[in-house]
Amino acid sequence: MRFILATVLPVFAFAAYGQTGRSAYDFLTIPTSSHVYGLGGTNIAVIDDDVTLVEQNPALLGPEIDRQVAFSYMHYMGSANFAGARFGMAAGDYAAWAAGIRYLSYGEMTGYDQNGMETESFTPSDIVVEGSYSHDFTYRLRGGINVKGVYSNYESYSAFALAADVGLNYYNEERDLSLSVVFKNMGGQIKRFEESYDRLPFDIQLGWMKVFSDSGFSLSVTALHLTRWDLPYYEHTEEGLKEVKLKSNFGKNLFRHLIFGAQYQPSDRFYIDLAYNYKTRSDMSSYQRNFLSGFSAGLGIKVRSFSIGAAYSMPHKSASTIMLNVGLNIAEML
Repeated sequence: MRFILATVLPVFAFAAYGQTGRSAYDFLTIPTSSHVYGLGGTNIAVIDDDVTLVEQNPALLGPEIDRQVAFSYMHYMGSANFAGARFGMAAGDYAAWAAGIRYLSYGEMTGYDQNGMETESFTPSDIVVEGSYSHDFTYRLRGGINVKGVYSNYESYSAFALAADVGLNYYNEERDLSLSVVFKNMGGQIKRFEESYDRLPFDIQLGWMKVFSDSGFSLSVTALHLTRWDLPYYEHTEEGLKEVKLKSNFGKNLFRHLIFGAQYQPSDRFYIDLAYNYKTRSDMSSYQRNFLSGFSAGLGIKVRSFSIGAAYSMPHKSASTIMLNVGLNIAEML
């Protein structure tokens, strides 16, 4: 089993935008919203009537998201394909709930035993089932919780974990200002792969987003990985081995915790966004990065009760990622 995990988990860590590499569940950091993916992959303060934002911050769910269903698909780097669905509904005038499911497939892989002999091929996968609830505390302050059951199946081994996200959002409509804090992925494994427990990617995140005047132009800053200041990254030695290095420069360390986003939204029917993630760019420095490494872009269109969104990034020149969302507001159809 250790041989299988040593072979498979680095692929998952790479697929999770070069996270800290200390968790077997880094796929939980991959967004389900194309709107968020265009804003750098993490954004807990964006305000939109979009049920897919619940995965980022359960406090972004509200009664304005009533009887809304959304489907997401992501073709990730290599042969990985992720899909999901989510439904949200109002619960009175001050609360809402949502339920969702995600399926993550990493493509077919060849298995090997402890002696290096080839065995049957297999397709590692993860399934995440989620339930969310939010409530307005005041006119401007809302809180929410998202509970997740996570099932992982890698070859003949499986594991199960429970996790929860707790978030707060302050939204001042008059000033077009949104502030958020989220405690992500609190919990742990219930069923282990082997003898030892694998931890969840617990994180504390802060978010700020501001719309400037009536121009429709907004800026956002998201701070993440706040439980750890020094974030490792991977570098190849002359022998071709991968080793962990630390950024000793204060400025570089600071910017590896921040994602900067810009958005133009002239109406609630259209948006286009662009973001820069310095951590992604520095993580990809050993993987033939290109000019676009660290950048992502997205757009979304709403026509009556139907919405569609798309986002794109190219972390390095050999791999690009595209994400699509399709939403339907059933309440507006009735």
